[in-house]
Amino acid sequence: MKAIQITEPGKFIYTEVSKPSPGPGEVLINVAAVGICGTDLHIFHGEYEATYPIIPGHEFSGVVAAVGEEVKYFQPGDRVTADPNIPCNICPFCQRGEFNQCVDLQAVGVTQDGAMAEYVVVPEGLVFPIGELSLSAAAMVEPLACVVWGLQRVQVQPGDAALVFGAGPMGCLVTQALKSAGAAQVTVTDVANWRLEIAKELGATNTLLGPGAEAQLHGLNPSGFQIVVDATGIGKVLEAGFQFVRPRGKIWVFGVVPPDEKINFVPYDIFRKDISIIGSFAVNQTFHEALALIQSGTVQVEPLISHRLLLDEFGAALKKAQNAPDRMKVQIQIT
Repeated sequence: MKAIQITEPGKFIYTEVSKPSPGPGEVLINVAAVGICGTDLHIFHGEYEATYPIIPGHEFSGVVAAVGEEVKYFQPGDRVTADPNIPCNICPFCQRGEFNQCVDLQAVGVTQDGAMAEYVVVPEGLVFPIGELSLSAAAMVEPLACVVWGLQRVQVQPGDAALVFGAGPMGCLVTQALKSAGAAQVTVTDVANWRLEIAKELGATNTLLGPGAEAQLHGLNPSGFQIVVDATGIGKVLEAGFQFVRPRGKIWVFGVVPPDEKINFVPYDIFRKDISIIGSFAVNQTFHEALALIQSGTVQVEPLISHRLLLDEFGAALKKAQNAPDRMKVQIQIT
C-alpha cells in the first residue's frame, strides 16, 4: 500500500509498504481522510514523543475493510473513525480511569504506524461508527474529543465569560464547545482578521484583533474572565493570559507549548485570587461526546477544513499546514 513515512526528524518519503492485517480483536480501516495537526508538525520536526520511522496520522476516518477474529461490532463496509490512543488498561492510572496518563500509552501515528496511508489497523474498542456523517467531518472527531476532555476538566458553569487566545481550527472548536457547555460570553482574539470572522460565524460573542487588544479586553470584563484559554501553544500568549483571569477563575492550558519553554507568572496572584491552572492532554473516553456534538450540528467542523490534498501531495500539505497564510485544518484525502 502507499504511505507517508517520516524516516527521521525533518525527512519523509512517499513509499510502498506492506498492507497490515488485522489480528484478533483488531479492525482494518481503509482510510478516507486524515488531518494534519500541530502534533504531526512536532513529530516531523522531532519535537514530540514519536518513534521513527513512523507513518503519521492520528485524526482520521474511513471504511472497515476487514476484521480480525473476536471482533463483535464491526464488519466490512462500516463507516468509522477511531480514537488513536491505546492505553495498557492495567497500570494504576488506567485502573483509575485516567487512560490518557497511562504509563505505557501507545498512539496510532505516534508510537505505531498511523493513518497517513491507504490502510491502518486499530483495536476494535477504539473504533466508532459515524453513520451518515461525512468522512471529512468524521476525521475531525479526534481534535474535538481533545476539546471535550478539556471541557470536562475545566467544568464550565452556566453564564461564564470565557476568553480564547487563537482562532485557528482548535480555537474555533474550543469556542463552539464553550458555548455548548453554557458559557454566555466567548471572546476570541487572534492576529488574523479572517480567522476572527470564522470564529464569529461559529458563535464567538466578541472578536478582537491582537496584539494590542489589552485595553479592549479589560474593558469587556473589568473583573476578568472566568475562563482564559490558550489555543495557540505560544508561551508568551499563555503568559499574557494571566492578566485577564478573574478571581476564582481558571487558566486552561490547551495549546501545546514546546516542552523546554518556560513562562513567568506571579504565584502570589494564584494564591490570593484562588486561580486554578488546568491542563488537558489528548482525549480520555470523550469520543462519544465529540461525535454527538458534530452529528447534532452543535459543533460545526466542515468550515474549519481549508485545504484538501492527496496522499502524494503530503509535502505540499505539510508546507500549507505550517506556513499558508489562509490555512485552517489541512486534510489528506485518500479514498
